[in-house]
Amino acid sequence: MDTSELNKLLAKEYLYLQNVVQEFDSKAITIKTWSVTFSLAALGGAYAVNVPLVLLLATISALLFWLLEGYWKLFQYAYYQRTGEIEDHFSGEKTLLAPMQIGRVWNKRLKTGGTKRLLRIMFRAHVALPHVIVILLGLLFSILHVANIFTVNIR
Repeated sequence: MDTSELNKLLAKEYLYLQNVVQEFDSKAITIKTWSVTFSLAALGGAYAVNVPLVLLLATISALLFWLLEGYWKLFQYAYYQRTGEIEDHFSGEKTLLAPMQIGRVWNKRLKTGGTKRLLRIMFRAHVALPHVIVILLGLLFSILHVANIFTVNIR
């Protein structure tokens, strides 16, 4: 494959990857929306229907949505390695010999770092919020309920 053809294919691959990354961001907003909607509704619902166990359900659901977003971002970030390689190619820092390596590079990157990498991603502010706030509210309301300070009255 000549250099001109390689560069055209790499440029197409780069633009495709940029779209993929942007789509991941829009889905992350959807995950946050589901988390806040369900978890806060459940926190309020615990008091509306007088069922203290719903406080725990709301807290756990926010935790699960946070975990889901963490994995979602982990998947998204796995694409960054290939975009970086292509940028390095066009800046002259690195010479790529083969286009269309998205899947191979993505799988390799996804497998690096394990749980430690997932946790680092989850604790980034733009990933942790608003999930952590809802989790803390759920825990606070649960503690206040157990301490009989702000209780969910059981009929």
